[in-house]
Amino acid sequence: MSFWEKILGKTALSEKDHHFSDAITSIVGSKPKNLDLFKLATLHSSAGKVTKGGFRESNERLEFLGDATLSMVVAEYLFKKYPFEDEGFLTEIRSRIVKRETLNRLAKKLGIPSLVELQDKIQSKKSNSIYGNALEAVIGAVFLDRGYAFCKNFILVKIVEQHLDIPQIIHTDSNFKSKIIEWAQKESKEIVFEPVTQSGTSVYNEFEITLLIDKQQVSRGIGTSKKKAEQDAALKACEKLNLL
Repeated sequence: MSFWEKILGKTALSEKDHHFSDAITSIVGSKPKNLDLFKLATLHSSAGKVTKGGFRESNERLEFLGDATLSMVVAEYLFKKYPFEDEGFLTEIRSRIVKRETLNRLAKKLGIPSLVELQDKIQSKKSNSIYGNALEAVIGAVFLDRGYAFCKNFILVKIVEQHLDIPQIIHTDSNFKSKIIEWAQKESKEIVFEPVTQSGTSVYNEFEITLLIDKQQVSRGIGTSKKKAEQDAALKACEKLNLL
């Protein structure tokens, strides 16, 4: 430890940590006070170490906190923005904003995928929720690092205002399977949702679906049910075909 580190009571950051801190600062809008919180927020369970007590380090607990915080902030935002809409409308729009597909796209726009620590990068292709989960964990880290008021402002300014088009979300049909089928009919294309695999345990199932257009594979979808896997495959196809 250097003279100045002793005087300041701090340990100098490594070059890697400096880059990581700069990336978090760019995303959040302020330098993190506790960098370790954000390291944990970007640590996938596959890369986490198992402690002596048998607990595996990961971002899952921060994800839980971030999910609750995001839902609360978005609920308040919609409540104030649409004072004459009923509870059903508010619930539907909130669910569209905080759903996994939206969070995954937001995470990519914010640059979070490059920060996520995985044991095997191939896992990011097998799961359609890693980066959305990491975004929620980062929100949880912001909450603990800077408090609710700062976290609320981060969500509203850095996420809602800069990266979400609320009117478009309101008027966009979230049934991507119907959208791609309607497109195929207009274009006289043959479309098939073909099951690939079903795996998992007695508690957790994972389905994989391939979407074929004129017998050519366009996308693959993964989900905890066949319906969700089809929606995931349809969403990816819609994105490739610029239908969103």
